[in-house]
Amino acid sequence: MDVLDLEVSVTHGDVPEAAKQYAADKIAQLARYTRRPILYATLRLSLEPKPSIERPAVAEATLDLGGQVVRAHVAARDPMAAIDLLDDRLRRRLERQARRVNRGQFHRPAPAQPGGWRHGDLPTQRPEFFDRPIEEREVVRNKTFALAPMTCDEAAWDLDMLGHDFYLFTEIESGSDAVIFHADDDGHLELIWTGGNSSAPGGVAAALVVSNQHPPELTLTDAEERLDNSDEVFVFFVHPETRRGNVVYRRYDGHYGLITPA
Repeated sequence: MDVLDLEVSVTHGDVPEAAKQYAADKIAQLARYTRRPILYATLRLSLEPKPSIERPAVAEATLDLGGQVVRAHVAARDPMAAIDLLDDRLRRRLERQARRVNRGQFHRPAPAQPGGWRHGDLPTQRPEFFDRPIEEREVVRNKTFALAPMTCDEAAWDLDMLGHDFYLFTEIESGSDAVIFHADDDGHLELIWTGGNSSAPGGVAAALVVSNQHPPELTLTDAEERLDNSDEVFVFFVHPETRRGNVVYRRYDGHYGLITPA
């Protein structure tokens, strides 16, 4: 089973041709771990020349398995190490995706063991955040899309497959906007939602804690200020005009990203 369409690009720095070919070969070999054809794949590599950066090589890939998206974004000391780490992340996610298809239902992973699999990517495997001065920060990416109604289990699954720190969705039973995220490095999940209570929606298999904090009503400017004054990766807030849940988050380049429901 082959990757039908693979796009490889270098977004920054002088990445060796051998590394690009090595990465393309690795992506092509991932097809053996899924029963679904990989219809399209994007692979982005970068190498930061600054010696002060501990993990200057970054590798990012997105695979399209006919509607199911699998993604990983990692960093390492050199391009080959980053590609191997990326391959490991994608392979593990494809294997979990295949097991879920075989079971036909949500798969609840076993608790993390030392040296074993954990929800999300470890901080030492992620790209480093650029500490851009506050006065230079701005929203450089605004994603606006219809939030598909889904259960918390489905949201937890998508969070894992995409390798994100958080996932914005509409909880299917209540119709409330919600965010599910990794509460710590051990992979514990937490839910914040606009439903107005601290109990989890019914029928949840994923192990998660529902926050007792209600998302604040903020303008985008106020949300950015709150993000700047905290160590958090994102701020989930209710926009006063739309009354919908929005997320402003830190990008690795030091700017902001914004996710708003259509």
